[in-house]
Parts: sequence; C-alpha cells; structure tokens
Amino acid sequence: MTKKEEAWSLFLATRVAGMFVDAAVMAGAYLAAFALRLDFQEPQWGWRAVAQSFVVVWAVQQAALFLTGCYRLTWRRTGALDVPRYVLAVIASAVALTLMRFLLPSLAHAYIRPPYSITLINAVLVAVGVIGVRWLWRLAWDARRQRELLLNRDERRMDSADVVALFAGKRVMVTGAGGSIGSELVRQIARCAPAEILLVERGENALYEIDRALRSRFPSVKAVPEMVDISDAPRMRAIFAAHRPEIVLHAAAYKHVPMVEANPREGIRNNVLATRVLGEMALEAGVERFVMISTDKAVRPAGVMGMTKRMAEIALLGLNGGATRFSGVRFGNVLGSSGSVVPLFKEQIARGGPVTVTHPDMKRYFMTVQEAVALVLKAATFAESALYVLDMGEPVKIVDLAEEMIAEAGLRPYVDVPIVFTGIRPGEKLFEELDVSEKSVLKTGCARIYVCRARPARPPDEVVAFARSLACSGDDDDTIRRRLMEWRDV
Repeated sequence: MTKKEEAWSLFLATRVAGMFVDAAVMAGAYLAAFALRLDFQEPQWGWRAVAQSFVVVWAVQQAALFLTGCYRLTWRRTGALDVPRYVLAVIASAVALTLMRFLLPSLAHAYIRPPYSITLINAVLVAVGVIGVRWLWRLAWDARRQRELLLNRDERRMDSADVVALFAGKRVMVTGAGGSIGSELVRQIARCAPAEILLVERGENALYEIDRALRSRFPSVKAVPEMVDISDAPRMRAIFAAHRPEIVLHAAAYKHVPMVEANPREGIRNNVLATRVLGEMALEAGVERFVMISTDKAVRPAGVMGMTKRMAEIALLGLNGGATRFSGVRFGNVLGSSGSVVPLFKEQIARGGPVTVTHPDMKRYFMTVQEAVALVLKAATFAESALYVLDMGEPVKIVDLAEEMIAEAGLRPYVDVPIVFTGIRPGEKLFEELDVSEKSVLKTGCARIYVCRARPARPPDEVVAFARSLACSGDDDDTIRRRLMEWRDV
C-alpha cells in the first residue's frame, strides 16, 4: 500500500469512527432533551416512537455536519475558528427538523419528527457535545504530544556558570552574526555581559536586524556592527587591530548544499581559505580562543559543501600550537534556520503543496538553535584544542517531518497536501553522519559533547595549498568538483 493509499485509508477510518462518536453524542443529547422537557416522564407517544424519530434526527444532523465540511476538519486541530462551522451545521439541521414538524403536524407522524421544543433543546445539547468532544480530544492529543517531546527529546540545560565566566568582560567577535546560528550566538553571549561584541556580517539587512535586536534587549552591551566579507583580508586585519578581540566565534560560511555544489570555487574561497586567513589573523592578534562552527556534512563528505567544511576544520586546527586555542564544533541541522526544510515546508504547506522531499529514506539530525548554541558555548570553555561533536539524539526521516508538519497545520498528508519526491540533489547523502560511538569519539565532562578521534590523512599545509591551487586555477567548475572529490579521504 502506498503512502497516499495509507493516508486515505486512515482518513476514512478516523472519519467513520468520528461519525460513530457523533451518533452517540446525538443519541445522548436527544434523550436528555426529552428528559429535561418532560421532567424525566415518558412521552405520550412512547419511547419506541422517540427511538424511531431519533433515526431521522440523526440522519439530518449527520448530513448537516457532512455538507458543511465538518468531517474534513481534524479533531486534534479543532479551534475557535472552527466553531462557527459546527454551529452552522446544528442550526441547519434544527431548521430542517422544524420544517418537518411544520409540514407533518399530525401526531401519527411523531416517529419521524420531534416537537419544536425538543428540537431547540436538542440543538443546544448537540452543539455543546459535538464541539466539546473535539476540544477534549485536542487537549488529550496536545498533552500526549508534550509527553512525547519530553520523553524523546532530552534537552539537558547547560550549567552556564563556566560559560558566563568565559565571556564576561571579554571582547568577542562573531562572524556571520546575522545568520540563524550567528545571531543566537550573539544573544546568548550578550547575557554573559561581555565588554564588547563585534558583529561581523556582510549582509546589510541581517546585520541591521541583529544590531537592532541587541541594542533593544541588551542596551548595556557594547555592540559594534561591521559590514564586511570575511574574505576581505585588509578590512578584517584592520578590525582585529582596532578591537583586539579575545574570543572569536566563526559562524560565517556558505552552507546551502546545492548552491555550493554549483559554485565550487566560491565555496573553497569562502569556507576554506577565508577561514584559514581569519585564523592566521587571530593568531597574530593574540586571540585567546577561536571556535569554528562545522557540520555533520564534513563526515565522509559527499559533495563540495561537506568537503570545504572538512578542509576548513583541518586548515584551522592546524594552527594550534601557538597562543591561540583553535577548535571546531560539528552538529547537524538547526530547526527553523534559513534554508532548512522547516521554513520551506511551512511555505509549501501554506500554498497548499506540494511539499517536496528529496527521497523517502532521507534522514537528518535536528536540534533547536538555542540548544545547539548553548552546547557550542559550553564546548568553547573546554581546555582542549579539538574538534568537538554534539550528540543530537536520533536522526529524523524528512518525510516523517513533512507529514507531521502537515498534520500540525490541521491538514491531511497526501490527501489535502501532496508530498512529492524530487530525487537526491548533487552533493547530498541519504543519511548524514554524527557518530558518537566509542570507536569514533572520546567523552568530555559534558554528556552531550564529544571529542572526535579521527585525525586528518593529510597535513594542514598541504590541504591549504591544494585549496589555493583550486581557487586560483583556470579550471571549470566540473573539473574543480572532480579534483576536490578526489581528496575525499582528507
């Protein structure tokens, strides 16, 4: 059975079950209406006729719910905006039953139409009952989802005392400060009362937004916006000389797999060479700590983006041995970050679909940006100059995420919103790797941060020289990609 067939089968099963529940609510409401109207006495035409008339009442009310689209609504997403539709269905059914009473006034027809007063009382009770069971179901669903999140997502809060001690009173530079990760780094560092935060960002709008947010929320923190490309060596050297940062958090990078795959020379220039030069400047300026944000795509890379980040790790950590302590932190996808699937899926769902997934078996690690940044800052406090790996829990199937987001929007996957599989893009893998087993990593003092055991197969200077030769060559993009991937074993 295909996913679409499964979705339709589930839809039909849940709607049939919903109709049975509604029938029980209607039966209870109808009986209660007679009991309230007649002071719990038997009507003169007998309970048998009441039961026969209920069949007609049930049919009319079910038809009204169906025709007004109430059975297209998902119970667990029923909210205040849906109430008018249910009320309309109840009013419509009450009008139909009233007309039947008017057109068939004879007591001989009691078994197919209720009295006016019973219709009115029943309408109120049915409206309360039908809407009430849906709201109760939603409350139960939300409570269950909350428990699942708490059980499946162990987000331990970091003891921030050592993080505050590291950044308090320090001059801190954050590159890529306007990005999803960079801006969160800025916010969390600002809580530590640093002496100064250098906001290095080449995008004008992104720089404006984080500068404005920082001044609004942390007016006592000195923020210095620097609109500059990190590959502009003269400007960056002047910034280092003028501000003498003590800690550098390097989040600036090209990260979108298809874009970097299509522009390999620029990916090498920005991700590898600019990172190396930035590290050399930090060394010259006497920076105490330099932390680079890396990615799970650097593990056995399948494309240009992953290769450039792996080469950047080697190029940067190769500078250790002097006064500056260089380290890197690898983690997977950040929920809601620019370019990630979450905002893309939201946009596609809002348009009515289709939601595009590359492959039904595609899996990725996910972490909230707040959690990832808290762990990065924690890793920055460690004494060892190393490549750190974050434990991101269990990987998530992208198609499962798409289905969940569609359902959370109150829609039905494959029914209201189609999901289409577009095929793996160049440079992508089915499954990104963040191996935190004992054979691959060493434990640290933090339960969710590990030190990568792997050592580069090539020396840092050789990696940097190769990156420069590719960036400065006259080769076309296809040749650069091929030559780069021949170095996959770095």
